[in-house]
Amino acid sequence: MSTTADARAGRAAFTHPAFVLFQVARFLIVSAVEMQAVAVGWQVYEITKRPIDLGYVGLAQFLPGILLFPISGHAADRFERRDVLSACYAGYALCFGLLLAFTERGVRSASAIYAVLILVGVVRSFNGAASRSILPQLVSAEHFPNAVAWNATVFQGATILGPSFGGLLYAASHGPSLVYGIAAVTAVAATISTFRIKPETKPRPREPMSFKTVFAGLRFIWSKKLILGAISLDLFAVLLGGAVALLPVYAREILHTGPWGLGLLRTAPGVGAALMAVLLAHRPLRGRSGPTLLWAVAGFGVFTIIFGLSRNLVVSLVALLLLGASDMISVIIRATLTLLATPDEMRGRVTAVDMIFIGTSNEFGQFESGVTAQWFGTVPAVVIGGIGTLIVIALWAWLFPELRRAGELTSLGEIKEIEKA
Repeated sequence: MSTTADARAGRAAFTHPAFVLFQVARFLIVSAVEMQAVAVGWQVYEITKRPIDLGYVGLAQFLPGILLFPISGHAADRFERRDVLSACYAGYALCFGLLLAFTERGVRSASAIYAVLILVGVVRSFNGAASRSILPQLVSAEHFPNAVAWNATVFQGATILGPSFGGLLYAASHGPSLVYGIAAVTAVAATISTFRIKPETKPRPREPMSFKTVFAGLRFIWSKKLILGAISLDLFAVLLGGAVALLPVYAREILHTGPWGLGLLRTAPGVGAALMAVLLAHRPLRGRSGPTLLWAVAGFGVFTIIFGLSRNLVVSLVALLLLGASDMISVIIRATLTLLATPDEMRGRVTAVDMIFIGTSNEFGQFESGVTAQWFGTVPAVVIGGIGTLIVIALWAWLFPELRRAGELTSLGEIKEIEKA
């Protein structure tokens, strides 16, 4: 009886229909984006044969987010978030259609691909702010921590299916066209699912766009040192440990596999993250979340180093799986903390700033990895990045004592108590 009750509690978020529809749409769109990422990475590397161009893939998607975060965050707070999401998913479908059109025309330069990726970056900027800030509107307050864990689980499930499916399609069709076509259709299906969502909307003040209002999220995070420490730790740690950008090089030059192997390598972190997210959905984090966060990011750095030194596909897959599991602990702690501590009328702008940190660590991290691989070689670049992650952890534990003292973060009241400590 107790086991049945625990199982139901572990799936509490799915009792809310709006949450279910949101997760269906999110699974579809993330799968489509991940399929496209595998195809773009392999296609660009086949065209140029230079690791630094894989860095440019990340840079093209990162820069629009930096430039647009004040506008995207303000849009998520001013307009109906469901409508913003629907427009973004339709925008993804357009981008994938353009990649398909360029490929069918026999593109011989990466420049056209980069141009589409810049448009993808614009869509991601608005999608990120709306997608994360709408989550508290889809479930009751008591089910929100469970919703965060399952939200991460669905995301990681899509990152498992998307890369592996994209890699297999690329290999089977001997090119990226089929991948881009299926990604576009999947994005259309996500748009349709999003239209059916009926979030619990609460009246929000419609503040006029001004310098003060668009940068309110940045000021809020700066005033919350615990939040600032948590998201900046993720920023610099993942920025240095961005081995994923170099997976096409590892697959082709070091592990001597093909597109199917690249798909598996891109899938492995998602498998580890998904398993960890499911575990945390049923067994939420208890006790001192701050030290747990620090140790989890340390694990991310260690497994990055192991992956960088590996010459065996199985060892590399295991290292990436454990890397993803470690990163998921950090993701759930940071997401729960940030969303619970932020008033609903500011969640879009705060989330937009948080997405800058995430985008910097992911997309700009890809650029950093491409540059260092060009300078020092692929393996030294990954190993140096992992060592740099461990150094960052030591510095942050000293610079942000709030992280070392942070306890169980399950409500705004507890967060306030911790910040007073």
